[in-house]
Amino acid sequence: MPITTCIFDAYGTLFDVASAARELAEQPGREDFAKHAAKLSNDWRLKQLQYTWLRAITGAHADFWQVTQDGLDFALEASGLSGDHVLRETLLALYWELQAYPEVPEVLASLKEQGKNVAILSNGSPAMLEGAVDRAELNDLLDEVLSVESVGVFKPHRSVYELVGKTFGCTPKEVLFVSSNGWDAAGAAGFGFQTVWVNRAGDPMDRLPWTPQNTLSDLTTVPDLAMRL
Repeated sequence: MPITTCIFDAYGTLFDVASAARELAEQPGREDFAKHAAKLSNDWRLKQLQYTWLRAITGAHADFWQVTQDGLDFALEASGLSGDHVLRETLLALYWELQAYPEVPEVLASLKEQGKNVAILSNGSPAMLEGAVDRAELNDLLDEVLSVESVGVFKPHRSVYELVGKTFGCTPKEVLFVSSNGWDAAGAAGFGFQTVWVNRAGDPMDRLPWTPQNTLSDLTTVPDLAMRL
């Protein structure tokens, strides 16, 4: 069954989550912060993800903006920076302006030229996703921006993946799902999607019951893959 619909995770897949701390570290006068930037960025992302899983398991849902703030607060404390409230607010503001990876516009445009449905399916809150898409000027390249807030639980809960079929009237086998998160690509594969893990860091495969059918180092060849499947 040919692919009719291409679905992308947002954070880490289309938008570079490390760009907030990196951008701040590169600003003049931020030499002290630059010493902590890599660790803080890694801790922030890890805790952000861990908190989504814990909230999904326990039924204690909060939107992704709350989880993002909680993850940053942990990361700041872990780096000995928790008393710097100006730094906290600056990093949070930069998170609303994350940079898209350079290949993103061309990839989405190529998929649209093929006649595919193209959408985001993300843990992000609607307001966060709207801001990221607007900043990257991707509105005309997306048919839908789907947020987990409509079901009140984070990925990889299957009710999140079910949003795709409800929105586009397609079967799982008609969907190519693309994520930079190995656990997300695996969960989507378990749901029945054709999946791509965008493994930019060269990480090992997550040890889960399902594995992504395809692994790429970036998004560049996703349109070629969508045509072949």
